[in-house]
Amino acid sequence: MSVTSAMRPLTVSEPLQPQDLVITLLGTYIRPRGGTAWSGGLVQLLGEFGFSQGAARAALTRLVRRGLLSRVRQGRLIHYRVTERADRLLAEGDRRIYSFGQPRTDGNQWTVLWHRIPEDRRLEWARLARRLRFLGFGPLQDGLWVSPHDHVRDVTQLLGELEVAEHATVLVARNATPEGLPGLVGNTWDLSGLADRYSAFLAEFSPYLKPRERARLSDKEAFIVRTQLIHHFRGFPWLDPELVEELAPLGESRARAVDTFQRLFDALTQPAEEHFWTVATGFAANGGPSRQVTARRQRTRASPGAVRDVR
Repeated sequence: MSVTSAMRPLTVSEPLQPQDLVITLLGTYIRPRGGTAWSGGLVQLLGEFGFSQGAARAALTRLVRRGLLSRVRQGRLIHYRVTERADRLLAEGDRRIYSFGQPRTDGNQWTVLWHRIPEDRRLEWARLARRLRFLGFGPLQDGLWVSPHDHVRDVTQLLGELEVAEHATVLVARNATPEGLPGLVGNTWDLSGLADRYSAFLAEFSPYLKPRERARLSDKEAFIVRTQLIHHFRGFPWLDPELVEELAPLGESRARAVDTFQRLFDALTQPAEEHFWTVATGFAANGGPSRQVTARRQRTRASPGAVRDVR
């Protein structure tokens, strides 16, 4: 759902960024269904969140340059599809986000990663760090990371994908001196304000758990609410390593946020999908061209010198 190498922690009050939002759209709407989305439709959808056409097109162009989107020409229109790299990263993000807050069965095991990636491979170093944080790891010191859960499989796969396995060692451990854990946690993760972030998330989205509140939403409004719900919920895996209650009493807040996310994700799916694909494909639900595409084609035919590369 979310490209982890491009993601960063989000809060409900934090302004949306166009590239981040496009990634949310990719993971939520385009990747599960496959196919392509019309560039003009994506620009319009970003406009519904307050972004100008220039900012929207710049975000799409940057994602193409980063290898996360590819352009596909269909007639006179430009469409975008998810690249193999983006598909792989979005799948990884889905696994993390949809397992967040679920009961753990790893026997309270900790994962420790040590690495010494060469200086001339700083890109791989940075990608590793970002994706470790998304898995809930925290840095003990340079090149030494720890997670309060068993992530051996995830980390081993990640090291292989980045081709840095020869520069790293992964260990699974149990803590034998619990008295020192609070100090380790305090020096490894910044949990300050996390409870307030959960409270803000619930205040923003829990009203829509009431059927009568959802019934008042148009398809467009349901799309905006559901997309913002996903966009902001994806920030919690960055911030919350899911420590045991004795170390970080966040279980109740986390559980309420997860429940709210899951229920609204499902409840708003139909109207949100309807609106997204009507705009992103340029076709209405009845199969005919949407008003936006019809108007654009009329303008193009009326202008002999118009650019044929309709974006």
